[in-house]
Amino acid sequence: MKKRFLGILLCIAVVASLLVACDTKDKSTGGKGGDKTIGVCMPTKTLQRWNQDGENMEKQLKAAGYKVDLQYADDDIQIQVSQIENMIANDVSLLVIASIDGDSLGTVLAQAKEKEIPVIAYDRLIMNTDAVSYYATFDNYMVGTKQGQYIEEALDLKNAAGPFNIELITGDPGDNNAKYFFNGAMDVLNPYIDSGKLVVKSGQTDFATVATAGWKTENAQTRMENIISSFYADGTQLDAVMASNDSTALGVANALTASYTGKWPVLTGQDCDVANVKNMIVGKQSMSIFKDTRDLADQVVKMVDAIMKGGEAPVNDKESYDNGKGIVPTYLCEPVFADVNNYKELLIESGYYTEDQLK
Repeated sequence: MKKRFLGILLCIAVVASLLVACDTKDKSTGGKGGDKTIGVCMPTKTLQRWNQDGENMEKQLKAAGYKVDLQYADDDIQIQVSQIENMIANDVSLLVIASIDGDSLGTVLAQAKEKEIPVIAYDRLIMNTDAVSYYATFDNYMVGTKQGQYIEEALDLKNAAGPFNIELITGDPGDNNAKYFFNGAMDVLNPYIDSGKLVVKSGQTDFATVATAGWKTENAQTRMENIISSFYADGTQLDAVMASNDSTALGVANALTASYTGKWPVLTGQDCDVANVKNMIVGKQSMSIFKDTRDLADQVVKMVDAIMKGGEAPVNDKESYDNGKGIVPTYLCEPVFADVNNYKELLIESGYYTEDQLK
């Protein structure tokens, strides 16, 4: 009887140990996500691309078995800080943050570091904090390079005599990515500006002057209207506008439609927003950099899984992105450009948009 009792106790102990092992394995591997919640912080819903980013992140993280706390901050830094504080208080397992202002999150992320919550900076590098574990983005310098090269080829700058008139519009001065976009484009365009083949009639060429607060369409439109009335109202031809993204390009297109009478200039953009693709189809925008947020979300989920399993996230750049506290290990996805010749293949056939959405 005693042996039988001891045998039963041994069986109970074995079963209990197996259950603990299974529970530990599930929580450590992240294979099913367990009870782990991933906090996803997006800057705003006012720009189409952040809605798509948030939706793709939530969809893919849930498919991987995680719970998701997705928040949008209405382009308000204090709202984003408060959202992150709440996520930390609620013991999320990891934070994925697309910051509004890369310099404004150091204090709140110190709380995350204290609680050993890993942080992945999403598409915008978070600056001046050692709490950022990884960075996932598209190759932002390459985005600008492709925009500059598109203008270079469209105007045949290597062969044409010129001169050609160009104006420059980039993004929010608080967004570290805007500097990468601008520098990539200007490294292509500056030699032509220096030689006089490209002329900036407004004289506005430095980043601070050509930056657009909040990436807002109305801000870009107002500045472009002022440039047109001051330098192109007499019939002077504007040959190109280097706009760093689609919200600023939309502002440029609105200004041109309202007050410019010359031949439509080459106009760049980024994000392939619906309104801009429609403009591209009718000839009011030349190109837009396509950053397939499904690819970026997929990569971030792989990074989350690796971290939740106790390993290191996959990266392909350990040199380029210094946030002021050190190099942040980074995964770079490669952007491509869409124009009227290839948008159907890139955007419709890939399932990113339906044909009806672009009518």
